[in-house]
Amino acid sequence: MGLFDRLSRVVRANMNDLVSKAEDPEKVLEQAVVDMQEDLVQLRQAVARAIASQKRTEQQYNKNQQEANTWQQRAQLALSKGDESLAREALMRKKSFSDTAGTLKVQLDQQTANVDTLKRNLIALESKISEAKTKKDMLKARANAAKAQKQLQESIGSIDTSSAMSAFERMEDKVMQLEAQSQSVAELEGVGLEQQFAALESSSGIEDELAAMKASLSGSAPDQQSLPAAETNTAKSEIDDELEQLRSQLKKDN
Repeated sequence: MGLFDRLSRVVRANMNDLVSKAEDPEKVLEQAVVDMQEDLVQLRQAVARAIASQKRTEQQYNKNQQEANTWQQRAQLALSKGDESLAREALMRKKSFSDTAGTLKVQLDQQTANVDTLKRNLIALESKISEAKTKKDMLKARANAAKAQKQLQESIGSIDTSSAMSAFERMEDKVMQLEAQSQSVAELEGVGLEQQFAALESSSGIEDELAAMKASLSGSAPDQQSLPAAETNTAKSEIDDELEQLRSQLKKDN
């Protein structure tokens, strides 16, 4: 294989590939229907011309046939009048018109057959165009759906779902941390209250113990942890009186 043949094949292969990639189904279908409609117009014109030619041939055939019949009648008239020469001349004219009519009849039959064929082709082409239009709309819809599906798949493919999911996971961890911090703050506040109440309770116990010691020193019963205010005042008065008596006694002894 020569270098030129190889280069030619490569060029044609690349051109075919470019053409295939450049083909838009919707545009190609539209152009195909347009081409078929142009063919239909040309075929209709051809049918019209064939029918017109058939009509002219038919008119010529009918005219020559009528002339042949006329000269046939004239030949019979001349012969009935005893004029054989005139009858012979009339028959010669009749033969000429008959021969022309015969030729036209053959031509007319051919034209009639051609017109019938053209009409059948016209009907078939119209049916194909109608079918092509219906199929074109269906294929265009399928092509548009395929394009939309392709764009959707490409859009989905371009989305980095792993990054989005990792972002969701980070935010979820952050929310859990905030919840944990909130819960710990609440627990710490609760501990603070418990400590305050514990301090109060501890302080109350110390005060009670201090009151008990005071009562013990003043001669009160050790089991009395708390006394009413009136009893406390009374006890202090008795102690004071007792101390005053002791002082008086000491002065007398001196």
